[in-house]
Amino acid sequence: MTHIPPPAEELRLLDTELRRLDARRAQLLARRAWLITALQQARPLAATAPQPVAPVAPRREATAPGVQNVLLLLGGVLLTVAAMVFTLVSWGHLGIVGRSAVLGAVTLAVLAAPVALLRRSLRSTAEAVAGLGLALTVLDAYALHEAAFRGSDGTTYLAVCTTVLALLWTAYGTALGALRLPRPAALVVAQLPVPLWVAAAGGGLWTAAAGVLLTAGFDVAVALRGSARPVRVVAVVCAIGSGAWGVLAAGVLALEASGPAGAGRAAVLFALAAAIAVAAAWSSPRSDAAQVVAAAGGLLLVAGAGGVLRVTVSDAWLMPTLLVCGIALLAVVRVPDAVRGGLAVASAVVQGLALLSALPAVAATVLGPLGRIGDVWSGTPVDARDAATLGGVWPSGAETAPLVLALVAAVLVVRGGVWRQWALPPAWAAVVVLPAALQLPYAVGLSVQGLAVAGLLAAGTATAPVALWLAVVTSVAVAFVSLATEAATLTVLAVLTALFAAAARQGRHAPVTAAVSLGYATALAGAAGAAAGWRPEHVALLVLVVPVAAALLAPRITDPATVLAVEITGAVAGAVAIGLAVFDAPLLALVLALCGVIAAGTAIRPDRRGVGYAAAVLFVLATWVRLAAWQVDLVEAYTLPVTVPALAVGFLRRHRDPAVSSWAAYGPGLAATLLPSLAAVQHDPEWLRPLLLGTAALLVTLLGARHRLQAPLVLGGAVLVLVALHELAPYLVQMADALPRWVPPALAGLLLLGVGATYEQRLRDVRRVREVLGRMN
Repeated sequence: MTHIPPPAEELRLLDTELRRLDARRAQLLARRAWLITALQQARPLAATAPQPVAPVAPRREATAPGVQNVLLLLGGVLLTVAAMVFTLVSWGHLGIVGRSAVLGAVTLAVLAAPVALLRRSLRSTAEAVAGLGLALTVLDAYALHEAAFRGSDGTTYLAVCTTVLALLWTAYGTALGALRLPRPAALVVAQLPVPLWVAAAGGGLWTAAAGVLLTAGFDVAVALRGSARPVRVVAVVCAIGSGAWGVLAAGVLALEASGPAGAGRAAVLFALAAAIAVAAAWSSPRSDAAQVVAAAGGLLLVAGAGGVLRVTVSDAWLMPTLLVCGIALLAVVRVPDAVRGGLAVASAVVQGLALLSALPAVAATVLGPLGRIGDVWSGTPVDARDAATLGGVWPSGAETAPLVLALVAAVLVVRGGVWRQWALPPAWAAVVVLPAALQLPYAVGLSVQGLAVAGLLAAGTATAPVALWLAVVTSVAVAFVSLATEAATLTVLAVLTALFAAAARQGRHAPVTAAVSLGYATALAGAAGAAAGWRPEHVALLVLVVPVAAALLAPRITDPATVLAVEITGAVAGAVAIGLAVFDAPLLALVLALCGVIAAGTAIRPDRRGVGYAAAVLFVLATWVRLAAWQVDLVEAYTLPVTVPALAVGFLRRHRDPAVSSWAAYGPGLAATLLPSLAAVQHDPEWLRPLLLGTAALLVTLLGARHRLQAPLVLGGAVLVLVALHELAPYLVQMADALPRWVPPALAGLLLLGVGATYEQRLRDVRRVREVLGRMN
């Protein structure tokens, strides 16, 4: 039922509506432009008008409680200073009765004042007044000594005073439980009575240390059982200080002990300190703190045992017995987990120290043989220790190093889990050090270390890569040890080559084991040649067997990393062969040529085409060395062997790919002969070389023009022109000397005029030459 107008009528309606919309849009755009202009005019006025500034309240730099505490502290300090001045300076103006009355009255009044202050909730003020009262009690004690006990023993009087003050301050703090200062202060003073009583009684260092440790035990009990946090904190600090003093005294006694009796007395102190520490850890509510304290207790037990062992066993057996004591800490059972963990940490520390004590022996065994490089085949050593240290000094007390290392390894194995994987290094070190430590025969030492290499290679799976590197280190050490005798060197190098080759064949870290095997094969070849009495340049030919073997093995290996390792090792062996033959030119040429053959054989493989460049370089070097050995001094004899193969290769390359530039194909080959010969022409007075070089350059230029090749054309033409100028140079010099001085400038001016007159024509000629050269390859 909807009315639909005719198309013409509908089009007219649409046009009318669109015109109406356009008119409305124009009105809106005009209004928008006016508004933007008005806002832009009003903005500068608003920016320059003064803005009302809100009042900023001053920042308070201190809180009200902070100000109160500072004022109270200053007041207490000033009153204490005043009391001291009164007591020490103005004391003499009063009699004994007056002095006692004044001090007693003031002290009682000050100590009683906090009661009233606490009732009015003035706690901070009460704390300050109480602190003043405690200071006055100290002054009362001093005044009492000066008035009535001047002739008494000072140490005894101090012991009595500190005891009484500690008790009085404790009672005062307990009576006024709201105060936080008296009881911590009493605990600090309580650290003094026992040492003072010991000193007054004439006790020695041991008695004083025992008393201090008992005081530390008291502090620990207060820290664990105290209700107020300030008391517990002060107790912990006092326990640490007193315990450290007692342990230090025990250490001094242990070091000064010359027999079991003195060491035993020091051990009792260590045991007392350890018992206090373990008891504290046992009762501590915090597991982390308990573990730290228990670890300290375990170390104190071992230290006490060490003091006794120091005077009862030899130096060599001191560390093993200490290690046994440390291991015994792991056997403690039926204790909280935190205590057990702390004892385990103490045991680990002892084991670590034991390993450090064995490091000098390991270093002497592994690094000592490196000195054999300057003493090859000097004779059979006396024993394994002499072979390792070259007759040098063995570390003191290192005879038991294998036992220490074996014990640590056994502990790690027994503990299991993640610890078991760390057992291999100490076990390896124990085996390696054993022959030198026991001074076994030389052959036995070599056999033991060789078996260690075999065992490590057998264990060197993907899950234990550390075994592989330990095997490499051991093999290097045993190889240097074997340099003592000719037979040992050949035998050991052959065995190591076979062991690492077998490991590589089984796929156990094949890149490393294959490279090491080839390295030992290289050393074996050199040693075999030296044993046969060959000169180094003849030994180089024997060493080339290793690169040949590497080149033959590489295509049969599937692992790319192993292939690369084998090829790199073979290249290094080839470099060694070249270095051996460097002092004999004919043999050096032969070695270079053989290396070139090996490289060319490798370049046959599709993935090693780039080695062909190395082969070409080796062949060229071999040719040059041979020519030098023949005392050939013609430059062309050295450059033509490079030019001919290079041009052949360039021709083949352009034949396969016509798009290759002539500079890439023929440029290097032509430059290799033309440029050195051109340099030689400059110093050659004869006519034959310029004639031959000019003829060759002319032929090259004609060939370049014939085949429209840019490189031959440019290089040949340039060399031809330079040779011609070189030959005409004497005549040009004679002609220049015969001409008057004004002729050269005149000729130059005429030339410039001619060039300027035909500049446009010359530009067209240059463009044509450039276009011709551009169309060439």
